[in-house]
Amino acid sequence: MASVSGLKEIGAFPAGRRVGAAVLAGAMAISATLPAEAQQRRQMSFIRDAEIEQVMRDYLDPLLGAAGLRKGFIRVVLVSDRSFNAFVADGKRVFVNIGAIMESTTPNQIIGVLAHETGHIAGGHLARMRAEIDKATAIAVIGTILGGAAVVGSARSGQVGRDGVGTFGALLGGSELARRSLLAYQRGEEQAADRAALQFLEKTGQSSKGMLQTFERMANDSLFSATRLDKYLLSHPLPQERVAALRSIAPTNPHFEKVDPPARQLKHDMIRAKLYAFTSDQGEINRRYPAFKKDLPARYARAIAEYRFGRPDAALRAIDSLIGEQPGNPYFWELKGQALLEAGRASDAVAPLRKAVSLAPAQPLIRTMLGHALVALDTPKAIDEAIRELSNATGRDPDNYEGFRYLAQAYARKGDEGNAALAAAREALIGGNHAEAQRFARRALPLLKPGTPSYLAAQDIVESKPERQR
Repeated sequence: MASVSGLKEIGAFPAGRRVGAAVLAGAMAISATLPAEAQQRRQMSFIRDAEIEQVMRDYLDPLLGAAGLRKGFIRVVLVSDRSFNAFVADGKRVFVNIGAIMESTTPNQIIGVLAHETGHIAGGHLARMRAEIDKATAIAVIGTILGGAAVVGSARSGQVGRDGVGTFGALLGGSELARRSLLAYQRGEEQAADRAALQFLEKTGQSSKGMLQTFERMANDSLFSATRLDKYLLSHPLPQERVAALRSIAPTNPHFEKVDPPARQLKHDMIRAKLYAFTSDQGEINRRYPAFKKDLPARYARAIAEYRFGRPDAALRAIDSLIGEQPGNPYFWELKGQALLEAGRASDAVAPLRKAVSLAPAQPLIRTMLGHALVALDTPKAIDEAIRELSNATGRDPDNYEGFRYLAQAYARKGDEGNAALAAAREALIGGNHAEAQRFARRALPLLKPGTPSYLAAQDIVESKPERQR
């Protein structure tokens, strides 16, 4: 993985920001390629990338508008997992495995996934799921009480232990009944999200074929063989059932045969190439993007591979060729800056990164990389510019973990220990280390002017509680 912005893996879901168990139990997912419990136990890590996040935002925003939701308020979070899956867990973020993007050969296929998750958010399914969890808990308690009554009754009649299963089955029956009740509810919500997704796609003038293709692929997975699974133990309808429903409804969409515009398809192919180049070994990259392929995505993938595998001169030649073809593409300039920065050439990286920022001024992750390069220069002028760029970046993106890290370094080099400690506190808070965040915030408070925004921010961190205690 890249060590700075660009494509950046930010590590496992930190303890303080881990999705709570109750929320994960109600997470609404597009796929169940693993048993739900196994998916929940997985420790998630995330990827930040300006280009991929922008493409996902372009896909998601029209769907949000069709659903009557505010555009930009809900964002896509990239999960560093190559399996095909996506889910919502808090109503503010759609989590998409990079594997879902990599395996979606057309934009319309991943848009169908996003439409389904938008259906969950628009339907308020998560909030209702929490109520269902409470209801299921009550069912379990009642079932256990009834099971206990059965044990008492058996004891009075001298039947304890003779059944071998009966009395213990009664005790377990409450939790099993609760589980099946909850899963039945989830299956209903999944079907509702499918129907809503079809409506959003039609309303935005997009085909429903990609969504159908996605579910057909899921249905063909041997893991979903109906002979091997009890459908009442699944939190989703069986893929075969979903495909049957979609095959009857999806073709009624008047845009069913509509294909993605060439420009959109190219952007999609570019981000897929980027993901394969950053997450695959050299052999897989060579197989997918061999040297004889001269299209832009293939050349993009090979340029990334050259820099990733320690061939900086060849990488820079390849990147310059891409820039020569598309000089207005900010992500090519970003990649050049990234390659130079990671080669230890921070002074050379600044110019292409400034160019990237000028072409995409609203991209906080590119500004973060520029800030990183300026901090590495470590001159008074560069540090002042770094503080401006990193303050801009973290202001636009409050979850910008690396932005706060480099901002803390910049303030420290300027001698502003109060704001350095506050930035370190914010970095720790995003990272889930609540105790460390409070330690830095306490250090910052006496160094900041009372009543200022910085002072109040530090005070808020000191007085805050970990998410699991809220």
